Amino acid sequence: MPNYAQDALMQSLETLQGFMSDSQNVKKVESAAKLIADSFNSGGKVLSCGNGGSFCDAMHFAEELTGRFRKDRRALPALAMSDGSHITCVANDFGYDMIFAKYVEGFGQAGDCLVAISTSGNSPNVVKAAELARSKKMQVIALTGKSGGKLAELSDISFIVKSQVTDRIQEVHIKIIHMLIEGIERQLFPEHYA
Repeated sequence: MPNYAQDALMQSLETLQGFMSDSQNVKKVESAAKLIADSFNSGGKVLSCGNGGSFCDAMHFAEELTGRFRKDRRALPALAMSDGSHITCVANDFGYDMIFAKYVEGFGQAGDCLVAISTSGNSPNVVKAAELARSKKMQVIALTGKSGGKLAELSDISFIVKSQVTDRIQEVHIKIIHMLIEGIERQLFPEHYA
């Protein structure tokens, strides 16, 4: 039996090293964290969305901001588009492709940020949310994989994990999410990192 666990760790390491090898990715983390922190400082909020594992990542991102990351601090205005009643209502009445766009329509305002997560970059419901966010003068930060897809083209800042394997992409996405949260906290709560 092949050592699949060792292989998985090596693939994960190679994917992360590939992401790290592009120095622009580190700069993008800093830029995206500043964008969100500036939005918070101006009275804005961040919305997040994704499907499947990316849905869970969108919720993880929001709960770390409304709850806590490493140290106690005030809650930050973050909403994951994860209300089951909203999702089933909109999917039933407008179609699944509209579940996140209708959320952006109801809650998004100019100056807010959207963190849109899609490993392919082509999930229609995430793409439609990004399109609407842009029309509302929101900033769009995309976490994608493969070639970036349509989502990367619609974003102000895009993180493209150049892998064809969904779980490897998601592993780097969660690292990006944690770095974004730390970057936001470093700007808003510098005393926690003194």
